[in-house]
Amino acid sequence: MTKFQMPTCLRPLLTLAAAAMVLAQSGCNVAQPAQDDPTRYFVLSDPAVPAGLSPSAAGARIGLRSIRLESYLRRREIVVRTGENEVEFRDFRRWAEPLDTAVARVLRAKLQALPGVAQVVTEPFPVDLDRDYDVTVEVRRCEGLASRSGHYAASFEATIEVSTTGSSPRVIARRAFSAPDAAWDGSDFDRLAALLSADVAGLGQEIAGALPQRN
Repeated sequence: MTKFQMPTCLRPLLTLAAAAMVLAQSGCNVAQPAQDDPTRYFVLSDPAVPAGLSPSAAGARIGLRSIRLESYLRRREIVVRTGENEVEFRDFRRWAEPLDTAVARVLRAKLQALPGVAQVVTEPFPVDLDRDYDVTVEVRRCEGLASRSGHYAASFEATIEVSTTGSSPRVIARRAFSAPDAAWDGSDFDRLAALLSADVAGLGQEIAGALPQRN
């Protein structure tokens, strides 16, 4: 029986095909280089407190209830509003902590540093600690703003409600707060976080102004 003889012209092609198959198989086992995570995380910064400041013993004792956020703000991605009814979620620019927790932290620090405030506690309230007033906050906006004309700013809006405590609480003050838009370059999210921190501190000042004057 005559053995099959491969034509000489086909041998180089088969050799190249075999080499390519070996390289393809070995390439599947080569570890891909690690990619740097492009995500960056940001926090709201506490307001500056004068050195040696001590709470006023005769000041108001405030209960700061849980901060309520608009539903689209209840996420880690930083929001940039691009239209009246359009927002963008920046996947790689995120809050390092829940935004409601961050707002409560800054508000508590700001209120505690103001004259006329003795103490600020957050929920869950201690059962053995009396409070003079409870404060409810609804954050409507806490985001970057990008207009179609190329204008960028920090945007913060909230409503506050101050009520008495006890078995029959009543609302004694209700205010809307809108911080003036502060210029932002649209890309420096550390700067945006700093501007929004200042806005939250301004909200704390607004809350203090809504408290009844104490003799």
